[in-house]
Amino acid sequence: MARKYFGTDGIRGATNLSPMTAEMAMRVGMAAGAHFLRGDHKHRVVIGKDTRLSGYMLENALVAGFTAVGMDVVLVGPMPTPAVAMLTRSMRADLGVMISASHNPYADNGIKLFGPDGYKLSDADEEAIEALIDGTVPLVPSAEIGRAKRIEDARGRYIHFAKSTFPEDLRLDGLKIVVDCANGAAYQVAPSALWELGAEVVAIGVGPDGKNINAGVGSTAPGVLQETVVASGADIGIALDGDADRLIVVDQDGAIVDGDQLMATIALGWARRGRLNGGGLVATVMSNLGLERRMAREGLELIRTKVGDRYVLETMRSRGYNVGGEQSGHIILADYGTTGDGLVAALQILAEVVRAGAPAGEVLHHFDRVPQVLKNVRYDRGAKPLEAAAVIDVIAAAEAELAGKGRLLIRPSGTEPVIRVMAEGDYAAQVEATVDRICDAVRAAA
Repeated sequence: MARKYFGTDGIRGATNLSPMTAEMAMRVGMAAGAHFLRGDHKHRVVIGKDTRLSGYMLENALVAGFTAVGMDVVLVGPMPTPAVAMLTRSMRADLGVMISASHNPYADNGIKLFGPDGYKLSDADEEAIEALIDGTVPLVPSAEIGRAKRIEDARGRYIHFAKSTFPEDLRLDGLKIVVDCANGAAYQVAPSALWELGAEVVAIGVGPDGKNINAGVGSTAPGVLQETVVASGADIGIALDGDADRLIVVDQDGAIVDGDQLMATIALGWARRGRLNGGGLVATVMSNLGLERRMAREGLELIRTKVGDRYVLETMRSRGYNVGGEQSGHIILADYGTTGDGLVAALQILAEVVRAGAPAGEVLHHFDRVPQVLKNVRYDRGAKPLEAAAVIDVIAAAEAELAGKGRLLIRPSGTEPVIRVMAEGDYAAQVEATVDRICDAVRAAA
């Protein structure tokens, strides 16, 4: 069943335009609250947000919706997405809400929902909530309206949790770390946690003004972090995104370390210590072939899923894996959390660097990336270029040519009329030519 409001990661859009309006936020609160009114206990929802200007508006609207159907609301203010998931579980709440559009510009915002177990909602729950959004939600009598309360120690609770994931026998003394918080949700908690573990911390992207979240800083714009690491003589740099569920690292020379290398670092380290479950890790179809080959050399498996951290997590849960993620830096460590957590993943990376006693660039480089080319071809809505005989023939020829030497991935975008054509292999020129041939065929059929 096609969903009207929910995408792959909640509801998202430009604020004050449908669906990201205050009216919609109130209706989401009413619908989600009514859906999770189960049992005769006092019901509770935890609401966190990042630092976007529109967060105030959406927060108030959500409070109105939840309290109108009888739910109490706990407000925790600017907090990382994984912190909201953690607090939802620890406070025995029925529902958790994160107001954020992740790495998007400040003018966008979104609403992410977590169930009482701290996991993102199932498709069935989202479809049921959508039906209530467009329907009529019964309001409670005036005596049963919920209450709203803001708690002041939420940051401390999350910092304590994050620090508890770092090995007790290790410290960060002697490490100079630059942390870029993207002017987002982790601008207070990430520097504090690193400092409390003994690091010398240089913090950037920690001056949110409501409009500068992800603006030239953070995991999607690591240039300032690279410059700061080199200029300050730091040992390593850590970049989070606006809601701190994504991590990118910069080594001591300013070189970017992407999610594939970070997943390899954690998986291989955990395997050496006998704590890697499932015999490998879970990644998406976009992860580099070099990662797959590196895992194979260690007798470990790389399981691939569709693009999206929710698909990674579903596979991890169903097959018993405890490490997974995306090349973009969403890293899920099931031993510690129910969603991607940039700070917790960073602490695992730092633990490996401390244990090795070597420069970050040496510790975090596990494989050479196989040449990879990704191009997009736009087509008219309603057209079906991938069903054209000429396109099918070109793709079949390309797969035969790359057999044993590379990998081909062709998929329609889930959000726009675009065909994404990706190929990777041992020979850069061959990969480039393969992608171009397929793109030309798709254009001709579009």
